[in-house]
Amino acid sequence: MDVDALPQTEDYAALFAGDVAMIDARAPVEYARGSFPTALNLPLMDDEDRHEIGVEYKKRGQDAAIALGKKLVSGATLRRRLDGWARFVRQHPRGVLFCFRGGLRSRITQQLIYENTGVATPRVRGGYKAMRGFLVSQTAAAAGRVKPLVIGGRTGVGKTVLLRRVRDKIDLEAIYHHRGSVFGAKVQAQPTQSNAENRLGIALLK
Repeated sequence: MDVDALPQTEDYAALFAGDVAMIDARAPVEYARGSFPTALNLPLMDDEDRHEIGVEYKKRGQDAAIALGKKLVSGATLRRRLDGWARFVRQHPRGVLFCFRGGLRSRITQQLIYENTGVATPRVRGGYKAMRGFLVSQTAAAAGRVKPLVIGGRTGVGKTVLLRRVRDKIDLEAIYHHRGSVFGAKVQAQPTQSNAENRLGIALLK
């Protein structure tokens, strides 16, 4: 099947509200800067490959960059990628995939998955950039319609216990991995700003 005939989606609200599993086909360095809670980094190219292909693109253009990409992502490397994608589609038959702008990397990944598994995993139109933009706009819109009730109190009075019993709530300490009290959970690494904003946007959407 031609890649243009494979499915696409831009129903970002449904993806986030439904906690749809996603393949983030970007390089690990991009994933580390920011992604989504249900996204698994199964890149088409690793960081070094991405750098080399980017240099080739600037020097000789897209066709040369694609040719180099095919050379770098081949043999045992390609087989490892295919195995990872195949495991994902078996575990998440409703999953989707994306790259940065929904362009060449996600198209190639989608085509390879289809050719090797027979599964037409939808690619997200607009990719990470469009989905993040959607969440940022959701947060801005929520500022005008949401009237939050802030829960406060001393350490140990049970604020977190209460939050867990409330249906429509946003736990900012959990989103930002803050240790809000001496009885809090173990200290976790702080999320990147993009990851925190993405999680907040999803929470407000829900």
